[in-house]
Amino acid sequence: MVPHLVTALTGPINELEQRVLDSMPAIERWFRLEWMEHTPPFYSSVDIRNAGFKLAPVDTNLYPGGWNNLTQEMLPLAVQAAQAAIEKICPEARNLLVIPENHSSNTFYLANVAQLVRIFQMAGLNVKVGSIDPAIKSPKKIVLPHGESVCLEPVVRSKRRLGLKNFDPCTILLNNDLSAGVPGILEDLHEQYLLPPLHAGWSVRRKSKHFRSYEEVSKRFGKLLGIDPWLINPMSSHAEEVDLSTGAGQDLLATHVDQLLTKVRRKYKEYGINEKPFVIVKPDNGTNGVGVMTVRDMKDLEALFKPRAGGRPAPALGSEIIVQEGVLTRERVHDGVAEPVVYMMDRYVVGGFYRVHAERSIDENLDSPGASYVPLAFSESAHLPQPGAKPGASAPNRFYMYGVIGRLAMVAASYELEATDPDAEVYE
Repeated sequence: MVPHLVTALTGPINELEQRVLDSMPAIERWFRLEWMEHTPPFYSSVDIRNAGFKLAPVDTNLYPGGWNNLTQEMLPLAVQAAQAAIEKICPEARNLLVIPENHSSNTFYLANVAQLVRIFQMAGLNVKVGSIDPAIKSPKKIVLPHGESVCLEPVVRSKRRLGLKNFDPCTILLNNDLSAGVPGILEDLHEQYLLPPLHAGWSVRRKSKHFRSYEEVSKRFGKLLGIDPWLINPMSSHAEEVDLSTGAGQDLLATHVDQLLTKVRRKYKEYGINEKPFVIVKPDNGTNGVGVMTVRDMKDLEALFKPRAGGRPAPALGSEIIVQEGVLTRERVHDGVAEPVVYMMDRYVVGGFYRVHAERSIDENLDSPGASYVPLAFSESAHLPQPGAKPGASAPNRFYMYGVIGRLAMVAASYELEATDPDAEVYE
């Protein structure tokens, strides 16, 4: 079943779906050639918005949580992708150490860790979970709501290696996005594979750089399909030196917002789209939907800088901000506004789900408290489109298209990581 779309099952998205299906051999060849030249991120998840007239990624996470939202039917794909990914990096791998986020009391997050452990165990590895949280001083078993458990053990650092008391891994999988910076204990590991690399963390990574890379990818892919790249690309710009609490940079941010709203209005007029344009203002680094704000006009922006009632501080955005074209979502699941999230490992789409939020509107951020997760039609293979099916009527076809957009964002992430790799050879 395809989720209920408010828009009729005609129009640009179905034309795009048909174009994607008709071009499938060329698309798959294009991806194969990309992966001959570039290394995909070890794993990733991409939030996608389907506006009915455009389909675009709005966020790409290189340390995806939420693996527990993948259904049992999706696990074989994830296990095969995990085997391929590990074989490519370390064929003789035996022991894998997973390093999670430090919030060990969040059982929903730990269910994600348990699922990762399960995937890599089924891929044929000995897997343990090592915490870098200073509060974990001895093995701590945490029983999760569905009866499974996770055992967090304190990591042990020697001069060149990281492991557990009686466990020496050749590969370390980070499921910690390093938002708080890179802990010294993870640096200078010369004899172990650290996945993803440290420069994939938010201490280095910037959303604006990712979307610049994605813009380049969308132009080349648009040329391949013969479409306007805007149909798959959210326009964006980058503002620095902004401080909501003091008002510093307000004029600069206003200029960025105004210019982007003007560009979006122009595109809406070109395509005859009768919707109110909006932009999303959010921190240029970091994750979990914190500090994401919808700005529909300049009054919304002024409100961001106004003192809050009761002396509450302005929302924390950091000094670097990305202003991104807002992509509304026309998808609904169980009457709640929804967006698909595509999960990938190595270069493969392994599954996904809908993020659903009954209390949010179609132009708001759904990655916030109150969201629920529905695996729906991703349980059918996204790799086996049904030829001849009417556009908009086939779940595998719709999800194949979502998988293509997710993989385009993954190609962009590979460009981004190459550009920020501290060990890359620089050619003059």
